[in-house]
Amino acid sequence: MGVFRFKKFSVENDRSAMKVNTDGVLLGATMTLNPSDINLLDIGTGTGTIALMAAQRLSDMDVPSDLPVERSISLNLSEAGRKVGRNVMVGRSIYAIDIDEASADEAGKNFEGSPWSDLLQAHHASLDEFSETFKDIRFDLIFSNPPYFEDSLTAPDKRKSTARHTSDGLSYRDILDFASKNLADDGRVSLVLPAEQEHDLCRYARMNGLHIFRLVYVRTVPRKQPSRIIAEFSRSRCDAPCTVDLTIQNEGKYTSEYLSLMHEFYLFA
Repeated sequence: MGVFRFKKFSVENDRSAMKVNTDGVLLGATMTLNPSDINLLDIGTGTGTIALMAAQRLSDMDVPSDLPVERSISLNLSEAGRKVGRNVMVGRSIYAIDIDEASADEAGKNFEGSPWSDLLQAHHASLDEFSETFKDIRFDLIFSNPPYFEDSLTAPDKRKSTARHTSDGLSYRDILDFASKNLADDGRVSLVLPAEQEHDLCRYARMNGLHIFRLVYVRTVPRKQPSRIIAEFSRSRCDAPCTVDLTIQNEGKYTSEYLSLMHEFYLFA
Protein backbone atom coordinates (compact mmCIF):
# COMPACT_ATOMS: atom_id res chain seq x y z
CA MET A 1 0.00 0.00 0.00
CA GLY A 2 3.03 2.29 -0.19
CA VAL A 3 3.23 5.39 1.94
CA PHE A 4 0.25 6.86 3.79
CA ARG A 5 0.75 10.60 4.23
CA PHE A 6 -0.61 12.53 7.16
CA LYS A 7 -0.21 16.29 7.58
CA LYS A 8 2.85 16.14 9.84
CA PHE A 9 4.23 12.65 9.27
CA SER A 10 4.23 9.79 6.79
CA VAL A 11 3.74 6.09 7.40
CA GLU A 12 5.28 3.31 5.34
CA ASN A 13 2.48 0.82 5.05
CA ASP A 14 3.94 -2.21 3.24
CA ARG A 15 5.39 -4.67 5.73
CA SER A 16 3.12 -4.45 8.75
CA ALA A 17 0.56 -7.20 9.28
CA MET A 18 -1.97 -4.51 10.29
CA LYS A 19 -2.21 -1.61 7.83
CA VAL A 20 -3.28 1.97 8.51
CA ASN A 21 -7.00 1.75 9.26
CA THR A 22 -9.91 3.88 10.41
CA ASP A 23 -10.17 2.19 13.82
CA GLY A 24 -6.59 3.01 14.71
CA VAL A 25 -6.76 6.58 13.44
CA LEU A 26 -9.96 7.19 15.42
CA LEU A 27 -8.28 5.93 18.58
CA GLY A 28 -5.23 8.11 17.98
CA ALA A 29 -7.36 11.21 17.51
CA THR A 30 -9.88 10.69 20.34
CA MET A 31 -8.12 8.98 23.25
CA THR A 32 -7.55 11.13 26.31
CA LEU A 33 -4.05 12.61 26.61
CA ASN A 34 -2.86 14.74 29.53
CA PRO A 35 0.14 17.10 29.75
CA SER A 36 1.39 15.05 32.71
CA ASP A 37 1.57 11.84 30.65
CA ILE A 38 5.18 10.67 30.67
CA ASN A 39 5.29 6.95 29.89
CA LEU A 40 2.89 5.64 27.25
CA LEU A 41 2.56 2.19 25.69
CA ASP A 42 1.08 1.20 22.32
CA ILE A 43 0.34 -2.55 22.32
CA GLY A 44 0.27 -4.16 18.88
CA THR A 45 1.54 -1.04 17.16
CA GLY A 46 1.48 -2.26 13.53
CA THR A 47 2.77 0.63 11.42
CA GLY A 48 3.10 2.83 14.52
CA THR A 49 0.35 5.21 13.38
CA ILE A 50 -1.45 5.54 16.73
CA ALA A 51 1.82 6.12 18.58
CA LEU A 52 2.77 8.80 16.03
CA MET A 53 -0.58 10.52 16.49
CA ALA A 54 -0.07 10.47 20.26
CA ALA A 55 3.40 11.99 19.80
CA GLN A 56 1.99 14.75 17.61
CA ARG A 57 -0.72 15.59 20.12
CA LEU A 58 1.69 15.52 23.08
CA SER A 59 4.16 17.75 21.25
CA ASP A 60 1.66 20.59 21.71
CA MET A 61 1.51 20.00 25.47
CA ASP A 62 4.28 21.15 27.82
CA VAL A 63 5.24 18.81 30.65
CA PRO A 64 4.09 20.52 33.88
CA SER A 65 6.99 22.21 35.67
CA ASP A 66 5.80 20.90 39.06
CA LEU A 67 5.87 17.24 37.99
CA PRO A 68 7.88 15.16 40.52
CA VAL A 69 11.41 14.49 39.25
CA GLU A 70 11.01 10.72 39.45
CA ARG A 71 8.05 10.93 37.04
CA SER A 72 9.91 13.00 34.46
CA ILE A 73 12.73 10.48 33.96
CA SER A 74 12.26 7.35 31.89
CA LEU A 75 13.18 4.15 33.71
CA ASN A 76 14.29 2.45 30.51
CA LEU A 77 17.67 1.20 31.74
CA SER A 78 17.58 -2.24 30.12
CA GLU A 79 19.86 -3.63 27.44
CA ALA A 80 16.93 -3.34 25.02
CA GLY A 81 16.69 0.34 25.83
CA ARG A 82 20.41 0.91 25.35
CA LYS A 83 20.21 -0.66 21.90
CA VAL A 84 17.70 1.99 20.94
CA GLY A 85 19.99 4.65 22.35
CA ARG A 86 17.52 6.20 24.78
CA ASN A 87 18.36 4.74 28.16
CA VAL A 88 17.83 7.73 30.47
CA MET A 89 15.73 10.50 29.01
CA VAL A 90 14.20 13.48 30.73
CA GLY A 91 10.73 13.94 29.24
CA ARG A 92 8.21 11.63 27.67
CA SER A 93 8.60 8.15 26.22
CA ILE A 94 6.15 6.36 23.94
CA TYR A 95 6.89 2.65 23.78
CA ALA A 96 5.38 0.68 20.90
CA ILE A 97 5.49 -3.11 20.78
CA ASP A 98 4.48 -5.73 18.24
CA ILE A 99 4.92 -9.49 18.26
CA ASP A 100 5.34 -9.40 14.47
CA GLU A 101 8.95 -8.54 13.65
CA ALA A 102 8.26 -6.93 10.27
CA SER A 103 5.62 -4.70 11.84
CA ALA A 104 7.93 -3.61 14.65
CA ASP A 105 10.71 -2.88 12.14
CA GLU A 106 8.39 -0.83 9.95
CA ALA A 107 7.07 1.09 12.96
CA GLY A 108 10.65 1.84 14.01
CA LYS A 109 11.45 3.19 10.55
CA ASN A 110 8.32 5.35 10.62
CA PHE A 111 9.33 6.69 14.03
CA GLU A 112 12.84 7.54 12.85
CA GLY A 113 11.44 9.55 9.95
CA SER A 114 9.03 11.54 12.12
CA PRO A 115 9.55 14.86 13.94
CA TRP A 116 9.23 13.00 17.28
CA SER A 117 11.88 10.31 16.90
CA ASP A 118 13.28 11.18 20.35
CA LEU A 119 9.95 10.25 21.99
CA LEU A 120 9.23 6.98 20.21
CA GLN A 121 10.63 3.48 20.68
CA ALA A 122 9.61 0.41 18.68
CA HIS A 123 10.21 -3.04 20.16
CA HIS A 124 9.74 -6.48 18.63
CA ALA A 125 8.31 -8.23 21.68
CA SER A 126 5.28 -9.97 23.07
CA LEU A 127 3.47 -8.29 25.92
CA ASP A 128 4.97 -10.80 28.38
CA GLU A 129 8.50 -10.20 27.06
CA PHE A 130 8.09 -6.44 27.21
CA SER A 131 6.64 -6.65 30.71
CA GLU A 132 9.65 -8.59 31.96
CA THR A 133 12.21 -6.30 30.33
CA PHE A 134 10.55 -3.03 31.36
CA LYS A 135 9.04 -4.18 34.64
CA ASP A 136 9.97 -0.99 36.55
CA ILE A 137 7.85 1.33 34.41
CA ARG A 138 4.33 2.37 35.39
CA PHE A 139 2.37 3.75 32.47
CA ASP A 140 0.24 6.89 32.35
CA LEU A 141 -1.53 5.64 29.24
CA ILE A 142 -1.82 2.22 27.61
CA PHE A 143 -3.58 2.15 24.26
CA SER A 144 -4.31 -0.47 21.64
CA ASN A 145 -6.28 -1.40 18.55
CA PRO A 146 -6.30 -5.10 19.48
CA PRO A 147 -7.42 -8.15 17.50
CA TYR A 148 -11.12 -8.72 18.03
CA PHE A 149 -12.43 -11.55 15.83
CA GLU A 150 -13.11 -14.35 18.30
CA ASP A 151 -15.44 -16.79 16.51
CA SER A 152 -14.87 -16.13 12.81
CA LEU A 153 -12.73 -18.07 10.36
CA THR A 154 -9.08 -17.14 10.59
CA ALA A 155 -7.22 -15.59 7.69
CA PRO A 156 -4.99 -17.92 5.65
CA ASP A 157 -2.04 -15.55 6.13
CA LYS A 158 -0.66 -16.36 9.62
CA ARG A 159 0.61 -12.81 10.22
CA LYS A 160 -2.75 -11.27 9.31
CA SER A 161 -4.56 -13.86 11.38
CA THR A 162 -2.50 -13.00 14.46
CA ALA A 163 -3.18 -9.30 13.92
CA ARG A 164 -6.96 -9.81 13.59
CA HIS A 165 -7.95 -12.83 15.70
CA THR A 166 -7.72 -13.14 19.48
CA SER A 167 -7.28 -16.91 19.25
CA ASP A 168 -3.94 -16.38 17.49
CA GLY A 169 -2.56 -13.58 19.64
CA LEU A 170 -3.42 -10.68 21.89
CA SER A 171 -6.91 -9.99 23.26
CA TYR A 172 -8.39 -7.09 25.22
CA ARG A 173 -8.31 -9.39 28.25
CA ASP A 174 -4.52 -9.64 28.02
CA ILE A 175 -4.28 -5.86 27.80
CA LEU A 176 -6.52 -5.29 30.81
CA ASP A 177 -4.64 -7.91 32.83
CA PHE A 178 -1.39 -6.12 32.02
CA ALA A 179 -2.88 -2.70 32.75
CA SER A 180 -4.15 -3.73 36.17
CA LYS A 181 -0.54 -4.42 37.20
CA ASN A 182 1.36 -1.77 35.23
CA LEU A 183 -0.73 1.40 35.19
CA ALA A 184 0.32 4.39 37.25
CA ASP A 185 -2.13 5.22 40.04
CA ASP A 186 -3.85 7.80 37.84
CA GLY A 187 -3.13 5.97 34.57
CA ARG A 188 -5.61 5.13 31.83
CA VAL A 189 -6.34 2.46 29.22
CA SER A 190 -7.83 3.33 25.81
CA LEU A 191 -9.11 0.64 23.42
CA VAL A 192 -11.05 0.56 20.16
CA LEU A 193 -13.30 -2.49 19.69
CA PRO A 194 -16.54 -3.59 18.01
CA ALA A 195 -19.54 -2.06 19.76
CA GLU A 196 -21.06 -5.46 20.55
CA GLN A 197 -18.15 -6.19 22.89
CA GLU A 198 -18.97 -3.28 25.22
CA HIS A 199 -20.68 -5.33 27.95
CA ASP A 200 -18.02 -8.05 28.18
CA LEU A 201 -15.21 -5.51 27.93
CA CYS A 202 -16.52 -3.35 30.78
CA ARG A 203 -17.27 -6.40 32.91
CA TYR A 204 -13.76 -7.78 32.50
CA ALA A 205 -12.26 -4.36 33.22
CA ARG A 206 -14.17 -4.16 36.52
CA MET A 207 -12.82 -7.60 37.44
CA ASN A 208 -9.35 -6.06 37.08
CA GLY A 209 -10.15 -2.98 39.17
CA LEU A 210 -10.57 -0.71 36.15
CA HIS A 211 -13.62 1.49 35.58
CA ILE A 212 -15.00 3.14 32.46
CA PHE A 213 -14.75 6.94 32.47
CA ARG A 214 -15.30 7.75 28.78
CA LEU A 215 -17.04 5.92 25.96
CA VAL A 216 -17.19 7.03 22.32
CA TYR A 217 -19.81 5.37 20.10
CA VAL A 218 -18.76 5.40 16.44
CA ARG A 219 -21.32 5.14 13.63
CA THR A 220 -20.40 4.94 9.98
CA VAL A 221 -23.68 6.69 9.01
CA PRO A 222 -26.51 8.17 11.16
CA ARG A 223 -29.11 5.47 10.49
CA LYS A 224 -26.89 2.59 11.62
CA GLN A 225 -26.15 1.37 15.10
CA PRO A 226 -22.62 2.08 16.41
CA SER A 227 -20.10 -0.28 14.85
CA ARG A 228 -17.16 0.61 17.10
CA ILE A 229 -16.52 1.90 20.58
CA ILE A 230 -13.53 3.71 21.98
CA ALA A 231 -13.52 2.76 25.66
CA GLU A 232 -11.34 4.43 28.28
CA PHE A 233 -10.69 3.07 31.76
CA SER A 234 -8.96 4.21 34.94
CA ARG A 235 -8.56 2.90 38.48
CA SER A 236 -11.00 5.51 39.82
CA ARG A 237 -14.71 4.82 39.92
CA CYS A 238 -16.82 7.18 37.83
CA ASP A 239 -20.52 7.55 38.66
CA ALA A 240 -21.33 9.17 35.31
CA PRO A 241 -18.90 8.23 32.52
CA CYS A 242 -18.66 10.68 29.64
CA THR A 243 -20.37 9.35 26.51
CA VAL A 244 -19.84 10.72 23.01
CA ASP A 245 -21.59 9.89 19.73
CA LEU A 246 -19.45 10.23 16.61
CA THR A 247 -20.80 9.73 13.08
CA ILE A 248 -18.26 9.48 10.26
CA GLN A 249 -20.39 10.11 7.17
CA ASN A 250 -23.79 11.58 6.32
CA GLU A 251 -25.29 11.52 2.80
CA GLY A 252 -21.98 10.40 1.32
CA LYS A 253 -19.90 13.17 2.90
CA TYR A 254 -17.74 13.28 5.99
CA THR A 255 -19.53 14.92 8.90
CA SER A 256 -18.27 18.20 10.31
CA GLU A 257 -17.51 16.51 13.64
CA TYR A 258 -15.34 13.90 11.94
CA LEU A 259 -13.52 16.52 9.84
CA SER A 260 -12.92 18.60 12.95
CA LEU A 261 -11.52 15.57 14.77
CA MET A 262 -9.17 14.74 11.89
CA HIS A 263 -8.20 18.30 11.01
CA GLU A 264 -4.71 18.05 12.53
CA PHE A 265 -3.97 14.71 10.90
CA TYR A 266 -5.63 14.02 7.55
CA LEU A 267 -4.66 16.00 4.48
CA PHE A 268 -8.29 16.23 3.36
CA ALA A 269 -9.58 17.61 6.65
